[in-house]
Amino acid sequence: MLGQTYPNVEIIVVDDASVDGSVDVIVSLLSRYPHVKFFKNEENMGNCKSFNLALENASGDFVIDLSADDILLPHRVEAGIKKLTTSGDEYGVQFSDAILVNEMGQEIGLHSDRFPHDTVPTGYIYKEIVSRYFICSPTMMMRRGLLQQLGGYDETLAYEDFDFWVRSSRISKYTYIPEPLIKRRVLARSMVNDQFKKGSKQLVSTFRVCEKIKQLNQTSEDQKAWRGRVWYEIRVCFRLMDFALAFRYLKLLIR
Repeated sequence: MLGQTYPNVEIIVVDDASVDGSVDVIVSLLSRYPHVKFFKNEENMGNCKSFNLALENASGDFVIDLSADDILLPHRVEAGIKKLTTSGDEYGVQFSDAILVNEMGQEIGLHSDRFPHDTVPTGYIYKEIVSRYFICSPTMMMRRGLLQQLGGYDETLAYEDFDFWVRSSRISKYTYIPEPLIKRRVLARSMVNDQFKKGSKQLVSTFRVCEKIKQLNQTSEDQKAWRGRVWYEIRVCFRLMDFALAFRYLKLLIR
């Protein structure tokens, strides 16, 4: 954030009760950058609550949710603001390609290697978001007004991106930049991997998002996309031998 080409950047740091010495590093850096806002959680609140705390204290028109592992390229903020402001007010989210790096910071590929640019939808993409994954979460820039309209992230969930995509794409357009604007660090141990473990909070959160989707659907095409997603999640549950959650999905389909 400190090396961006865009001159007016507000930085808000939230430490979620870390125990690895992060606070000492942050405090040391803040002595050189007193304009940075810093909040230290006394107990672990989770990603969603921590983000909402930062959102409550943000004053800019645009927001980037950046984890400690990922890196913004120098022109990331400038490119995102230009894209959103020229696209129009109906566009609330901008996302892009990303450079994937390993734990040592070595480049190992691009997000677009799996999700080619010509397959990425834009505009009102609710149905596509329900159907499949294609957005690299850390590449998002969001209008603060859109986040406030949605009430921020859902603090009852274990992770934020799928739920935010679903709720925001129902009311707002998405725009895409086919250029890497961040470096995303791929770690062996991450929340993404936890999503595919029997009984995980992430699996249950996905079920709850699928419940929301059923209520948000407006067309037969929306419903078809939702049913496809539910059957995919049922297969995941069976692969993990989480039969109780699979049964909950089946009940959701028929009620």
